[in-house]
Amino acid sequence: MKVILNQDVAGKGKAGDIVNVSDGYARNFLFPKKLASAATAQNLNAATIAQAAEKHKKAVEKQDAKELAEKMAGMTLTIKAKHGEGGRLFGAITAKEVAAELSKAMGSEIDKKKVNVPNIKELGEYDVTVKVYAEVSTKIKVVVVDG
Repeated sequence: MKVILNQDVAGKGKAGDIVNVSDGYARNFLFPKKLASAATAQNLNAATIAQAAEKHKKAVEKQDAKELAEKMAGMTLTIKAKHGEGGRLFGAITAKEVAAELSKAMGSEIDKKKVNVPNIKELGEYDVTVKVYAEVSTKIKVVVVDG
């Protein structure tokens, strides 16, 4: 029996996939738990339209991410930090601090999880990678100065 998966099912496929399963598995497990629906012409058409819409949405998001990455490329952020003798910082500069400064500079929210910060414990200049989208990333410079 052909079914359209409404949710990810281990060993069968991801949501939106059209898969062949046994009649008993579909009737006794997938349908009662609403994990799948029968692959009728109407349901197949709706699934095709939904997949096309999702593909278009992802393409638009990726294009927006590329534009944001181009704006960020080569950007230099200055972060002020207190330090002791020899330029060693009291603490370290974290992804949270870099993301906050980057959000101020860009005017849009940047998640700290998307910022890959090296171990910054001294004054100086560092390269930081920002992963804007799945396959889109850019490098910015972070300058740590006396504050």
